[in-house]
Amino acid sequence: MQKKGLLGQLIQNLCCLPGVGPKSAQRMAFYLLQRDRNGAKILAETLLHAIATMGHCQQCRTLTELVLCENCADNSRDDSLICIVESPADVWIIDQATLFKGRYFVLHGRLSPLDGIGPDELGLDLLENRLATGMIKELILATNSTVEGEATAYFIGEIAKKHQVKASRIAHGVPMGGELEFIDSGTLSHAFKGRKEL
Repeated sequence: MQKKGLLGQLIQNLCCLPGVGPKSAQRMAFYLLQRDRNGAKILAETLLHAIATMGHCQQCRTLTELVLCENCADNSRDDSLICIVESPADVWIIDQATLFKGRYFVLHGRLSPLDGIGPDELGLDLLENRLATGMIKELILATNSTVEGEATAYFIGEIAKKHQVKASRIAHGVPMGGELEFIDSGTLSHAFKGRKEL
């Protein structure tokens, strides 16, 4: 049974967040209203400000409130190396987890003809323009290891070949600390194909 009123609306709207079901949304709503109204106000104001001011970086297409994001404005980064990712969240994760000091290009999705997502929707014309400058030496394809992600990586790899740019794929396989008996056969097969010399 769905509750009516402002509280019910708040709980229902919190359910739009990924991984948040009705029970979690209910706990969040009650916590914010009972214990942290100031935090709720700051959260609401920050969210409204972000919605009003954030757009996409003109160069890499990640989320930013500036014309060029911090990464693209950073002159210490390697202009000859571009990491291709599916979403701005991937940029955030790679920057936190690695020592990658190149540039990024955010696709905002992956090729999916059934969903009407082709090269134009992913901004691949912009990427090809950057490759045509001759400044790019390598593309690191960090798309997800789904069928669509693999197809997208292959398609971009072909564009890179056309411009004589090296294209490499991030490794997929057995996670650090993972035990083989608990790894699914698809992941294990991928790990075997992507093995490297010690």
